[in-house]
Amino acid sequence: MEEEPTRKLAVLLHADVVHSTELVRRDETLAHHRIQDAFRRLSETVSRHGGVAHEVRGDALVAEFSKASDAVAASIDFHTANAVHNQALSDDIRPVVRVGIAMGEVLVADNTVTGEGVVLAQRLEQLAEPGGVCIQGAAYETVPKRLPFVYDDIGEHQLKGFDQPVKVYAVREASPPASSIDSSPGKSGELELPEGPSIAVLPFTNMSSDPEQEFFSDGVTEDIITALSKTSAMLVIARNSTFTYKGKAVDVRQVGREQGVRYVLEGSVRKAGNRVRVTAQLIDATTSQHKWAERYDRDLEDIFAVQDEITRSIVSALDVRLSEGEQARFWSSGTLNLDAWECVRVGLDLLNGYRAEDIPGVLGLAQRAIDLDPDYAAAWVLSSWAYFHKCDDRSVSKKERDSARESVGGCAQRALEIDATCAEAHSALGLYYLSKNEIERAVAQADKAVELAPNHADILAIAAAIMNKSGQPEKATDRVQKAMRLSPVYPTWFLGILGQSSRLTGNFERALDAFQEMIRRQTDSLGGHINLAATYGEMDRTDEAMASAREVLRIAPDFSIEAYLGELAYSDPAETERFGAALRKAGLPD
Repeated sequence: MEEEPTRKLAVLLHADVVHSTELVRRDETLAHHRIQDAFRRLSETVSRHGGVAHEVRGDALVAEFSKASDAVAASIDFHTANAVHNQALSDDIRPVVRVGIAMGEVLVADNTVTGEGVVLAQRLEQLAEPGGVCIQGAAYETVPKRLPFVYDDIGEHQLKGFDQPVKVYAVREASPPASSIDSSPGKSGELELPEGPSIAVLPFTNMSSDPEQEFFSDGVTEDIITALSKTSAMLVIARNSTFTYKGKAVDVRQVGREQGVRYVLEGSVRKAGNRVRVTAQLIDATTSQHKWAERYDRDLEDIFAVQDEITRSIVSALDVRLSEGEQARFWSSGTLNLDAWECVRVGLDLLNGYRAEDIPGVLGLAQRAIDLDPDYAAAWVLSSWAYFHKCDDRSVSKKERDSARESVGGCAQRALEIDATCAEAHSALGLYYLSKNEIERAVAQADKAVELAPNHADILAIAAAIMNKSGQPEKATDRVQKAMRLSPVYPTWFLGILGQSSRLTGNFERALDAFQEMIRRQTDSLGGHINLAATYGEMDRTDEAMASAREVLRIAPDFSIEAYLGELAYSDPAETERFGAALRKAGLPD
């Protein structure tokens, strides 16, 4: 028996793959697979934002929402994720989607949606740029303007099948994303140049015939970034930000403006048999003039020496003066075993994906590297971080999580026995001590890590998290904001740290901005909703606090204040009580 059609007013999203015919012409089988995968990922994004993906029509998808703001957020989130996904592909079969959003009356039956709203959304989609979103003016009027989107008025359009012209807006994400939470934007959203030397190291291009060697060129890039971050005399942009340019033809002037740096390093790596060719060029992004360039043709086993030579050349070209301690740390290679190094590089790539299912593989790679070179500190650090992520995996037993927590400390301490100057190991050990409520020891490790790598964004952010728990939220704010400056495209967890330090210092509006941005990026961010509930509670904004509390219970139905507070590690018990009182105001259960 067929379902009785339902007629209603809804917000419709129509998504189409740009130039799908051309993609199919290049490789029919692969193109169909990639297009279906893109729609699968879009459907998942739609669901996360409260929508329903009704159907896929060839190279188009139709979805229904109750709110236009959810449709916009889903579209922007998908475009951002799809761009990253496509960058990782080794060929040119890269489906790019455009989206139209409209309100209108529709008929829904048998998982099929038809009607004027669908047609209007399709017409609007055809006006969007590749990777873009167009929204009907009437739908635009319903979207809260506090959301971090920019709407460009592209005028009224006479659309086929519609008698009256339709007002249309093109939607894009506000840039830079940190502007509402105290980043340091200059004019027109650009970051100001610091007084001293500043550099962005772009991902070195893999020139090898084997796309599987991508991790090798990425590893060379990351090692150079890590080495440069050890000096206090130079601002060094983090991997999270520079790798957004991976696979793109970029204008160094644009990179300089977007990242707020004077210099940009570009390069390439070609690995063939036992030989490797590395090219590198340092460019003044304000003038596009070359500052330094070199090509290295070496045996593969000399790759670590090449990395050191590139780093030395940058330091020399920029007239950076290293302290005695920095000089000693700058040139430590870690290992001479290329296989061990490759295991660590692949493991770090997996770890950067933040997926629980990858942790066993990361641990296996770390152990393989340790077997190859037991005195390779970075392998022990990789193992420590993998165990740290396992501590957050609620799919494993508490006993396993407790065991993983002890392994975090054990592996970090072993790394420091090998290399006492390993900043990442000090950072991991600081988090271990924090989990044990040994606050003073955690602070000491965090401070040491920052001393050893003063321009490492992740280390600064971790230190900030520890400062929050130690009763030093002002210092935490300084450190996490510096981390955000070093990584303008920063990860979501930076926002949680800034939000917490802001709440602790009474800057509630900035805290709200940070936690709302967390939730916009990750709809089901439990930490984001918990902290948002507490912040609203402290502000006596009861209705909003209770709304946030409902989201907490939707995501974690068994949530209890007592259990949650038991995992906090504030050095001052009064702060723990303050947080609990705010959650009670929100109506969360004890």
